[in-house]
Amino acid sequence: MVIQDGKNGDVTFVCNLVPAPKGVYLVGEFNQWNPTTIRMLPGQDGVFRAKVRLAPGEYQYKFVADGVWLNDPDAESQVVTSYRALSSVVTVR
Repeated sequence: MVIQDGKNGDVTFVCNLVPAPKGVYLVGEFNQWNPTTIRMLPGQDGVFRAKVRLAPGEYQYKFVADGVWLNDPDAESQVVTSYRALSSVVTVR
């Protein structure tokens, strides 16, 4: 799931997995798909979140939970990449 703050470009990515993984990272076009730069932090509710500031546009992304790359089942849309893989998409306004 993605929550946008329309005032300053902050976008909060939310990853809720059961059972909860030990670690989750956010990867996407905005960080060159690097699986170690944006660590998602768990809240008291066990849900992982990461806030990033993004310019308006469309971005592909995924979650990496305990080393496994996952799509966001709550994404606004999904696309098939040139590698024939599925990626989640967020449109920042």
